[in-house]
Amino acid sequence: MIEQLKNQFNEIFQQNQPTRSFFAPGRVNLIGEHTDYNGGHVFPCALTFGTYAVVALRNDQRIRMYSSNFPDIGIVTLSTEDSLQLQKEHDWANYPKGVMKEFIDKGVVINKGFDILFYGNIPNGAGLSSSASIELVTAVTIQALFETNFNRIELVQMSQHAENEFIGVSCGIMDQFAIGMGKEDHAILLNCQTLDYQYSPVVLENASLVIANTNKRRALADSKYNERRSECERALSQLQKELSIQSLGDLTPEQFESYRHLIQNSMDQKRAKHAVYENARTIQAVEKLKQGDIESFGQLMCDSHTSLRDDYEVTGFELDTLVEAAMDQDGVIGSRMTGAGFGGCTVSIVANDKIDEFINEVGKSYTEKTGLIADFYVANVGDGAKEIL
Repeated sequence: MIEQLKNQFNEIFQQNQPTRSFFAPGRVNLIGEHTDYNGGHVFPCALTFGTYAVVALRNDQRIRMYSSNFPDIGIVTLSTEDSLQLQKEHDWANYPKGVMKEFIDKGVVINKGFDILFYGNIPNGAGLSSSASIELVTAVTIQALFETNFNRIELVQMSQHAENEFIGVSCGIMDQFAIGMGKEDHAILLNCQTLDYQYSPVVLENASLVIANTNKRRALADSKYNERRSECERALSQLQKELSIQSLGDLTPEQFESYRHLIQNSMDQKRAKHAVYENARTIQAVEKLKQGDIESFGQLMCDSHTSLRDDYEVTGFELDTLVEAAMDQDGVIGSRMTGAGFGGCTVSIVANDKIDEFINEVGKSYTEKTGLIADFYVANVGDGAKEIL
């Protein structure tokens, strides 16, 4: 793979300077959805597919960027002397530009140009966080090229800030954290409010994670995402009239039930209920995994999907169809949507000897009901962003 990308780099940029190579994974969230911006816990892991970058310094001030995934856009050219701004015509390249601006805003002098080729094998629009992946691969690349000494959590926060402020997407920190801090064969229990975290081994005995992509365009995801955030913020402000809390993640389900009457709008109540109960489910699920109780972990995944469908209303016909088809199959321990919703992916725990049958039967059922063809990936849990030596 890397040799192929190096050859493509030389073809595209017509230069033979020594190159360096970097990688940042995609991520899947096992449980804890729409809790990150509500100050709760999430439980993501890094995957073994993601975004690659091959880079070489130049002897002038030009920065040239190319993505193998978007060949029609061609080479995007900048200068180190440019003031970096969002430009619609730069499309995907705005993500690395936003990260570069973070370094510059923190006083890093980018005093040399460079050529950089990106290639991602994360399915576009699948909700496995291709945007955070390109941000983190850019961050570790800039750190290495210009010998800065930010710690890894600072790089994670800079990448999130770039997406929030430069791109204009109000994402929480989960995606960048999972991708920056991933560890092979481990998921991360992260408190999104304090950034306290702990690694937890993903030991599924004789089962594996299977990701299924609905291949439905996620047209509603951004607008509905911002709408859900507003609903939760409104609920929180009403709860804070009597409760000393920083976020919905500070509440137990029992406390929520005692004070839910403070939330005047019934829809806001449902949204807040999901955030509170999902946070509790996530903490419980990690304990079950530690105890080797995979069946209970799987049931909590199913409960999570039900809450996302009924209380948070972010699933939609395609995701529900995939989960229902999954749970009809032998050897399936749990299944749920993962990511923002309204399309994207499901994640299921499937017995290893049933995976082929699962893919065949769930795929057939899904196509019959939706007219779409799902893609399936047996997922391996990998490391976070790094240089490939």
